[in-house]
Formats: sequence, C-alpha cells, structure tokens
Amino acid sequence: MKTRDKSTGLDEPTILLEARKLIAPRIEDRSRRDFLLRSLTLGGVAMLSGCSLSDNESVDTALSAISRFNDRVQGWLFNPNAMAPTYPQSMITRPFPFNAFYSEDEAPTVEEESYRLEVTGLVADKRSWRLDELRAMAQTEQITRHICVEGWSAIGRWGGVRFSDFLRRVGADTDAKYVGFKCADDYYTSIDMATALHAQTLLALTYDGATLPRQYGFPMKLRMPTKLGYKNPKHIQAIFVSNTYSGGYWEDQGYNWFGGS
Repeated sequence: MKTRDKSTGLDEPTILLEARKLIAPRIEDRSRRDFLLRSLTLGGVAMLSGCSLSDNESVDTALSAISRFNDRVQGWLFNPNAMAPTYPQSMITRPFPFNAFYSEDEAPTVEEESYRLEVTGLVADKRSWRLDELRAMAQTEQITRHICVEGWSAIGRWGGVRFSDFLRRVGADTDAKYVGFKCADDYYTSIDMATALHAQTLLALTYDGATLPRQYGFPMKLRMPTKLGYKNPKHIQAIFVSNTYSGGYWEDQGYNWFGGS
C-alpha cells in the first residue's frame, strides 16, 4: 500500500524516485564528483571532526569520528517495522558458505550437555540458560539473505527464538542502548536495541530444519537479515544489555559499527 506525504501530495515511491535523482551523480559530472569525494575524504573529514590531518593519529581520530557519525545516521534511518525480503526454499544456497576469521576445521566445538548461555547487564533475570530451555520457547523460521561485507551473498533457512521474545522473557531494559555478545571462538560484537527488537532478529538454533551445525555457529548464532554478515555472531556464550558502547571484533579494527540498513 502506498503512503502519501500530506505536505507535498506525493506518494512514497515518487518521493524516493525524486531523491535518487538528486543524489545520483550524472555521468558528465564525474570529475566534479571525484573532486567532491576527495574533498570529503580529506578536508571534509577534518571539518566535520574538528581534527587536523597532519599525522596518522589525527587521521585515525577523524575517520573514527566520521564512522561514529555514520552509525548515528544509520540508527536514525533504521525502520524497525521494515522487513528484509524472504525467499522460497528453492532459492536456498546449497551448500551455504562457511565464513569466519579462521578456517572451517578451526570452528569451536561446544558440548551441549555443559553449555549454558550467560545473561547479564540490564536484565531482571540473570540466570543462565540451557539449550533445551531455549528450544522450549516459541520458535519461528525465516529464509533470508546473508550479505557479506566482502561482496558475496547467500540465502539460508534459519530457525529459532525471536530475540525480542527472549529479551522480554529475561526482563531486559529495552530502553538500554546496546546488546552485546561474547562467543566461544573469541568473537564479540554489539548491536543497537532497535535491531535487537526487530521481528526478524533471531537467536538461531537450527539451519535448514536441523540442529545448527558447528560450522554455522552451534549452539546458537544471532541471525539478523537487516545487518551485514559480520554483525551476526556465532557460537554465542554470553549476552549482556548495557548503555556502554562495547564495540566488536571487526568494529574495533575500523569496520562500521551499525553495519546495516
């Protein structure tokens, strides 16, 4: 259904089309565009961050400031009610690619019998969770596209607990800013609360109808089709809710923190 802006009388597709016309550079303006990009990369960064770009430390500080600004802009633009596309089973990528900062044979082995999910921070119920307790909660499934920052994508079928249900079950402060994750493979990341509460954000316990395989993140991974792949942690061991920014494995090396739409 189309939505109409009462102040302009234009529907949403028309507004988006006009915005693209304004934003997209024309071919004949390529040299001007390149100049502006160089200006933004150097003088523009300095102006927006208030830093002098006379040394590497200043450049890093400036780029970090711009990255945090980008995070805030993406957070403002994020629509918690907009759903990522879903697909039929016929479009599932088989085999689904393995991707990590280590080889597949180095993926951690987690024993189900001794596994406990640690929950801390701004939550009412800080007890640990067994896998059978998570499996006893209401389950949901999605067939969505995983998009990697490296430029490839794949469609997979994920099942598990809607993360918003879990957060409410443990009495999480949903006004808090961040939800963080620590993993068995020493990976760590954090996400914004709006994405944590998104209807398609899952604590994934299964893949393609079976128990989540080791290479895809057993015993559980966070599946967020609204985020790039590196924001989807695997082998999750601990979840914490906080108002303190805690970064992430790749984010602390310069990747964008928000990392999504």
